Amino acid sequence: MESAYIEGEDFKDVNFAMQGFTKGEYEDCHFVDCDFGEVDLTDVQFANCSFENCNWSLVKMKNTALREVHFRNCKLMGLHFEEGNPFSRSAQFDDCQLDLCSFYQQSFKKTVFRNCSLRETDFTEADFTEATFENCDLSRANFERTTLEKADFRSAIGFSIDPEINYIRKAKFSSAGLAGLLEKYQIDIE
Repeated sequence: MESAYIEGEDFKDVNFAMQGFTKGEYEDCHFVDCDFGEVDLTDVQFANCSFENCNWSLVKMKNTALREVHFRNCKLMGLHFEEGNPFSRSAQFDDCQLDLCSFYQQSFKKTVFRNCSLRETDFTEADFTEATFENCDLSRANFERTTLEKADFRSAIGFSIDPEINYIRKAKFSSAGLAGLLEKYQIDIE
């Protein structure tokens, strides 16, 4: 079966969960107010695409490619990014909900998260070198053997990162965020 190539298209108010999604390669496309909830995006490629006010919750991402994609005000709950294409990862997330997601063993270097909820998200053994977590809620997120070199957590809240089991060389933290680095020692910081 031949896959489609779609370039420069605008999709607005489309419920792909109900009508189905054409698999293929999408380049320079814009999706606004679209519902991808639980859609199978296996082998789909997105390059230079933007998603605004879209629902991506529980999308199946086996070998899905995300190249230079931008999510704005989207709901992306329960995604397994580790199932996606590991060689095409560059994304930006603004005002998004990424709770209960998994980035297990994935590389998302230089990824920008702004005003996002990443509650209970799994970052185990992932590489987030030079990532930015600006005004993000990382409550109960799991960081274990995670590479966070030069990552910026200065305005993030709720995180608990053990410096002994994570690589945090030259990562940036505010003085208010120190409690998240010392939590395992049960020290009272006021």
